[in-house]
Amino acid sequence: MAGRDFYEILGVPRGAGQEDIQRAYRKLARANHPDVNKDPAAEERFKDISEAYSVLSDPGTRRRYDAFGPDFRQVPEDVDPETWARAGGGRAGRGTRAGAGGFGPGAGFGEGVDIDDLLRGLFSGRAGRGRAGGGWGPIPGADQEAEIELPLEDAYRGGRHTITVGGRRIDVDIPAGVADGGRIRLAGQGGRGGDGAPSGDLYLIVRIAPHPRYRVEGRDIHVRLPIAPWEGALGATVAVDTPGGETKVKVPPGTSSGRRLRLRGRGMPNPRGSPGDLLAEVRVRVPSRLTDEERRLFERLASVSAFDPRRR
Repeated sequence: MAGRDFYEILGVPRGAGQEDIQRAYRKLARANHPDVNKDPAAEERFKDISEAYSVLSDPGTRRRYDAFGPDFRQVPEDVDPETWARAGGGRAGRGTRAGAGGFGPGAGFGEGVDIDDLLRGLFSGRAGRGRAGGGWGPIPGADQEAEIELPLEDAYRGGRHTITVGGRRIDVDIPAGVADGGRIRLAGQGGRGGDGAPSGDLYLIVRIAPHPRYRVEGRDIHVRLPIAPWEGALGATVAVDTPGGETKVKVPPGTSSGRRLRLRGRGMPNPRGSPGDLLAEVRVRVPSRLTDEERRLFERLASVSAFDPRRR
């Protein structure tokens, strides 16, 4: 990926907002994930996409990238971008001197200006801590971010899981009840440090995958609860599935479709507080086929009941 622009990799303009960057990343990551795309080149593209997103999704890292370009990880934290630009952006050859009026590396400083000398003057506070010859010394690795998509059941129960991030397989302890958008910190799993400096951290941004049965809002879980007409009319205690297993809910007499029954504390766990609730939305269902006896009973009910569902 050397020389390629991170914005170009994600296909977004330099002024793109964070939502545009995230949307582009998710689209490209899904299309090029090695588990989905069997093209031999897909894995390398996926790594490039993940690296570009890890830089552009973090406002601080993105500012450094915009200021220093491909050198942003090598430039010390306290370097002023304008000073760096005037010094040639670190791209001038070591020991190169610019001739008068020259347009080569180091041009613009005047005749006889040594880039090495200038940089040593700028970074003299670091020279004593760096390598022999005035190097900048160890540079810690950058923190990175990556999105992971978890099934609802895995987010609910937590536990140890093996995930693939940027082509790497990593064992992660998922906390029970991790919320959509939650961050999991993996110390030392980010960008590599230079000259023996420690690596940065990797922050996993959790996205809970859509579920065919449940819908999550914050820590509350919504689920549809089918009941029979007589259960709604007479009331009943019925079973309802939850990500934590089956439980019972009491249906009050006179319950119609659309009524929500709240089961407190049966939503997403919360390691730092109270769990969410489970909201079961009632759906009254009728048999698609009736036996002769069922038909007679429904006809009998229709003949004696004064109930009009269209009258309020």
